[in-house]
Amino acid sequence: MIKCIAIDDEPLAVKKIAGYIRKIPFLELVAECRNASEAMSIMSQNDIQLLFIDINMPDINGMDFVKSLANKPYIVFTTAYSEYAVEGFQVEAVDYLLKPISFGNLLKAANKVKNLIELSTNSQKESLRTTPNHLFVKSEYKLIRIELDNIKYIESQHEYIKIFLINSNPVMTQISMKNIEEQLPSDRFMRVHRSFIVNLARVSVIERNRIVFDDKIYIPVSEQYKEKFQEYIDKNFV
Repeated sequence: MIKCIAIDDEPLAVKKIAGYIRKIPFLELVAECRNASEAMSIMSQNDIQLLFIDINMPDINGMDFVKSLANKPYIVFTTAYSEYAVEGFQVEAVDYLLKPISFGNLLKAANKVKNLIELSTNSQKESLRTTPNHLFVKSEYKLIRIELDNIKYIESQHEYIKIFLINSNPVMTQISMKNIEEQLPSDRFMRVHRSFIVNLARVSVIERNRIVFDDKIYIPVSEQYKEKFQEYIDKNFV
């Protein structure tokens, strides 16, 4: 399932888009948002892969909101203004749908996203090989062996992840958080935020729902993963 958000300040418009989304079996509508602030709040707690977003909205318009995102999901603009089309594709939007939007056009856009995700997933799986004790990742045209015990945490950086290691420089590779999470042993690694996976054996300090590494790196534990992480703490609490 592709997790998505519909964003539009017009109540009827967002309801219409949401209704279309619910008819598409491979899409999961996480929220209907009336502005960028609502969307940011939802995205901080959920791993959102796709935005259906209007452009002309109050406070911050859809185009500026997309440009502000450090980790951009797939974007489909849904707008009444054709003059933003070129700018939309400059920010790598998958599609640009002009209102009134038909179900058929939105379905075509959704299928484009689905195909892109499948292509990306297959490519990423080819660049990642794991064993019980180590993994190989492609980075800068090289295959690098990483011992699982040496991983402190992993951070998502859009289409890439950054693997932070003990006594070594971080390693960057092109793979999604979902794919790396599936490959790591779940009894040793846990996702605690949409942007972070931690090596549970390296967790030694927890402060105010944050995991502290090296006395200065703070990894937030988001609401989405808080219960699971708390279960781990309770099980290992002395």
